[in-house]
Amino acid sequence: MHILHTEASLGWGGQELRILTEAAGMIARGHRVEIVCPREARIFAEAARFGVPVTALPIGRKRPRGILALRRFLAARQIDAINAHSSTDAWLAALASRLLSRPPPLVRTRHISAPAPRDAMTRWLYTQATAEIVTTGEAIRTQLIRDVGVAPSHVNSIPTGIDPSRFAPADRDAARRSLGLPAGVPLIGIVATLRSWKGHRILIEAMTLLGHRDAQLVIVGDGPQRDALTAQIGALGLESRVRLAGNQDSVARWLAAFDVFVLPSYANEGVPQALLQAMLVALPCVTTDAGAIGEAAIADHTAIVVAKENAVALAAGIDRVLGDPALAQRIAAAGRARVLAKFGLAAMLDRMETIFQRAIDGHADE
Repeated sequence: MHILHTEASLGWGGQELRILTEAAGMIARGHRVEIVCPREARIFAEAARFGVPVTALPIGRKRPRGILALRRFLAARQIDAINAHSSTDAWLAALASRLLSRPPPLVRTRHISAPAPRDAMTRWLYTQATAEIVTTGEAIRTQLIRDVGVAPSHVNSIPTGIDPSRFAPADRDAARRSLGLPAGVPLIGIVATLRSWKGHRILIEAMTLLGHRDAQLVIVGDGPQRDALTAQIGALGLESRVRLAGNQDSVARWLAAFDVFVLPSYANEGVPQALLQAMLVALPCVTTDAGAIGEAAIADHTAIVVAKENAVALAAGIDRVLGDPALAQRIAAAGRARVLAKFGLAAMLDRMETIFQRAIDGHADE
């Protein structure tokens, strides 16, 4: 198959990592895969690292220029299926396809649980313009069926698959030495783009409420909230206890250095890759039930699940893990087992191959 991924987002996070990981996996299976995105998008710069061909197109905004550029691109290639990932590029791909005599089928992957519009145009996009819809969690699938009127048979939940060979338990002391992190204190970690709904500000506030006053927090990631979080850290006098590490390529090594992984998201989540990665590394996790997180984080079994936007509850959950080594070990082992059983990379690729082939076969029958 010749698959084209479109991505309008300029950001960097789980969505972009899924696109690149999936594309690289499909290429390894013998398929031809390309990405188109704005030149200024982070995914454009990162694609080469994953071995995925990428072309810059002006598709960052819903403008005629982007429709025409995408139409020219499609007309010059024998694309079997398009996979759109953000709202803007989904619309551009749908409209560009209408300008072709033989358009490829459109697959729409919806990564986040933000409410979808309920207007007629959105219903057209999801129910008529797309051949198949993929969500990254069952909660997002249910939302589209309920709110947009998508037929259940038209939408499939396929969570992001994680490669267990890249994320495995490792020596914590060695990881800390290699990263210059302190050896003798509890380390709380989060790996997430610095977006408001990831809950970093709640986690920073929780640092002032912890019973484990010697604990430190390491924040891996970057994004639009960096300045606000830096100001919050200063206002709370936490400069000596909170480190903003920025984006890191070797995420597994940072996860291996932590004592507990925390993801206090309160909106928009599918099944977060960082949470799955932390579970594979056998880290005890403290999180919420936002979006589709509950598919991986089962309260008091595979994770400690606390109330959203509640720093007191979050601090109590972290203290509970840090103060009970047996509990930490038990939920870490259960979390790793669940990810291995349900969220493997091979399973995701198998299911996406089926989706693309079904879209192509259905389109040929029209």
